[in-house]
Amino acid sequence: MQLVVGRIAKAHGIGGEVSVDVRTDAFDERFAIGAALDTDPAHLGPLTIARTRWHSGRLLVAFEGVADRTAADGLRGALLVVDSATSPVIEDADEYWDHDLSGLAVVSVDGERLGVVEDVAHPPGADLLVVRRPDGSEALVPFVRDIVTTVDLAARRVVVDPPDGLFEL
Repeated sequence: MQLVVGRIAKAHGIGGEVSVDVRTDAFDERFAIGAALDTDPAHLGPLTIARTRWHSGRLLVAFEGVADRTAADGLRGALLVVDSATSPVIEDADEYWDHDLSGLAVVSVDGERLGVVEDVAHPPGADLLVVRRPDGSEALVPFVRDIVTTVDLAARRVVVDPPDGLFEL
């Protein structure tokens, strides 16, 4: 599975740098000098990191072979992607990569099938599991231990103990 780790926003200056919207928690690994990133669309990559720096809260990246603003402008809007198999191992048993949760069946503590994890949202506060219900509707489930009682990656399921009304709205 391909994971998006960034999106090239626009060229910065005349030397080939681009600003990148970062979409990964593994920033130090994904944007290390010498790291190669695939792209979507694929014909623009792979791109190898030559250098990075932060400027006014934005990540600026120079890629090998991208020497001027014209070449950098040609990358605008490209997604920077990696294979999910290259994700670092998480040591904490209570933490998960979003892509590991996507597609898991969501069942109640009583065994009722409630839906499938479609995505994980990260608003301020608690993370939310975006669950696609069997009827096609969407439910947002706070990803907290009181509600999400079990995550079983091997069995491909999440067990929830939802408060009254969470799945009835």
